[in-house]
Amino acid sequence: MPTLEERVAYLEGQVSAHSAALVEVRDAVRHLELRMDARFEAVDRRLDAVDRRFEVLDARMASQFVWVVGIQVTTLVTTVAALAAALLARP
Repeated sequence: MPTLEERVAYLEGQVSAHSAALVEVRDAVRHLELRMDARFEAVDRRLDAVDRRFEVLDARMASQFVWVVGIQVTTLVTTVAALAAALLARP
């Protein structure tokens, strides 16, 4: 059976090894956090670019919507005027 000093020395070695492993894990987590932060920044930049493209598309669609509504109103007014003229032309 090992002596008390040998057992304490063994435990100190184990604690030292665990401490070194914990430091490595901590460094790995920090490195991972940095990589994730960089990646999220890249994703944010891409999403901002997509948002700008959608804003341009929305503006374009709004102007086209105004044109479509204008054409529909013009068609409706023309149809109503033609029907009114046909009804008024009856003897």
